[in-house]
Amino acid sequence: MLTEDGKHLYVSYDEYHNLIEKLAIKVHQSGWNFDTILCLARGGMRPGDILSRIFDKPLAIMSTSSYRADAGTTQGNLDIARFITTPNGEIAGRVLLVDDLADSGHTLHAVIDMLQTSYTPITELRSAVIWTKGISSFTPDYSVEFLATNPWIHQPFEAYDGLSPGKLLEKWRV
Repeated sequence: MLTEDGKHLYVSYDEYHNLIEKLAIKVHQSGWNFDTILCLARGGMRPGDILSRIFDKPLAIMSTSSYRADAGTTQGNLDIARFITTPNGEIAGRVLLVDDLADSGHTLHAVIDMLQTSYTPITELRSAVIWTKGISSFTPDYSVEFLATNPWIHQPFEAYDGLSPGKLLEKWRV
């Protein structure tokens, strides 16, 4: 649900999963056949996992991080892992790159540049996200929602940001 001021978007688990299913439909209807899904951890892990199951394709994982400060609300320096974890040895062929959103576009630009220069076995690369913000300098190949007002997206699993084992013990103490 988008707030009236357009500054916050609150997403439930059901809405989140429905958006991933709509993303799968967009990719399917494009007719593009790919070999592997490469998700960007952390944001792309859930969509990547679900798309991997729907399309019955192997899931590769690349870790990236830029939102670490203030419980994940402040963007800092972008860190990109040097290695990709994949069940098929080396990532190759046609790859669908999956993340949750194109925010500023910086991460997706940087990852694609790195993949194109360092992973020459990739023959074709397309990108898929749930949300694209109006401020994004990157236009994904597949996206479900365009957010012109650039709201902060409150995803359903954010409740775990800042939740410590000690707080869980307090919550579940009998």
